Amino acid sequence: MGRRIAILLLASVVASLTANAVFAQAQKERTLDEIKIEAIKRAENGMYPLIGLDPADVREAFASIKTTDKDEWAAAFIAVADRYLAEAILLEKSDPAKANTDYIRAWRIYSFGRWPVPASPGKQRAYAKAMEAFRAHARFWDPPLEIVHIPFEGAEIVGYLRLPKNAQGPVPLVLAISGLDSRKEDLSESFSAILPQGIGFFAVDGPGTGQAPIKVSPTADRMFSRVLDYLQARPEVDKTKIAVHGVSWGAYWGTKLAIVERARLKAVSAQSPPAHLFFQKDYMLNSMFGNREYLFDHAPAFMSIVEGVNNLDDMVARFPKLSLVDQQLLGKPTAPMLIIGGVLDTQVPISDIDLILNSGDVPKEAWINPQGGHLGRQVKVWPDPVIFRQVIIPWLVRNLAEGNKEGTK
Repeated sequence: MGRRIAILLLASVVASLTANAVFAQAQKERTLDEIKIEAIKRAENGMYPLIGLDPADVREAFASIKTTDKDEWAAAFIAVADRYLAEAILLEKSDPAKANTDYIRAWRIYSFGRWPVPASPGKQRAYAKAMEAFRAHARFWDPPLEIVHIPFEGAEIVGYLRLPKNAQGPVPLVLAISGLDSRKEDLSESFSAILPQGIGFFAVDGPGTGQAPIKVSPTADRMFSRVLDYLQARPEVDKTKIAVHGVSWGAYWGTKLAIVERARLKAVSAQSPPAHLFFQKDYMLNSMFGNREYLFDHAPAFMSIVEGVNNLDDMVARFPKLSLVDQQLLGKPTAPMLIIGGVLDTQVPISDIDLILNSGDVPKEAWINPQGGHLGRQVKVWPDPVIFRQVIIPWLVRNLAEGNKEGTK
């Protein structure tokens, strides 16, 4: 009898340990054919993560992809992008405008070749080539882009700094933090639009992504505190007028910084910030796996960026520790904030946004799209670039340097 009970107990333990994996398998990701169809549709409609990609280039790459192998995916997009990169190099002196267009095209194709995260040698190569093409494109910018290396815990934080041209005295600045699968290159392209307002930006990859020196953990915000130390030491930056913008997963860091770095921040805009429910086991298992708003590999991408996570059981154990409620932060004083979101978001629960709006000590502003999904985006009505231009940039300008329009593109 005792032996039978022991066997039953062992079976129960094994079942408990494997339940999460079984659940995950039940939530099916898109097939390769479904990914191809959806990706082309998104390219045709200017939808993330294919904003700015030519559908013809996407179709050409897909013609070479027969399996879900990550290196095969990367190689197909690298082959298409290489053609534009080679042409750009050839034309750089004779036709700089065409060369710059080719560099942009190559960068975006390479970047989709490493999407969502560079989790294989081929995707790592695509990411490296994406940075190469982007930096070649950025050489055409005036004012220039500065690649900054900040010493940090035996490694370095790599960021992009761009300041308004002909600025008189220290300028306001936005610290822009990337999301799970976006990168500082994307943010730099977007935030160049704020320079004519006399405001600079510093774009950086969030923990666990891009060139960040550390992975996600409950204390990883220390990386951004180090960035703030650096920015406040730059004589060109007005240390009393620094704001933060975080997109998606970067909005989590933005929200946390609005609390822990409140004294050093003028304002924070957070686009679809996770706060509490997002990190709970049931929500995670029900929202990440097979999520159709995300193109593919949502859960694997997240698992790749969190410190100490090698499998789903690790994720279930560590993810809840990131909750801003469990860290006893929500409810504390915050910097002024703009919260952006969509009621139909399937990646970050709208209840997390409500939680942030209803906590703290100062009034917050909100832009909530009742017909919007993640980041508040709505196809054809409120695409990402429109939200950025009409909502985010004006709010940051108003809070940092309204009326100061010195500088040039």
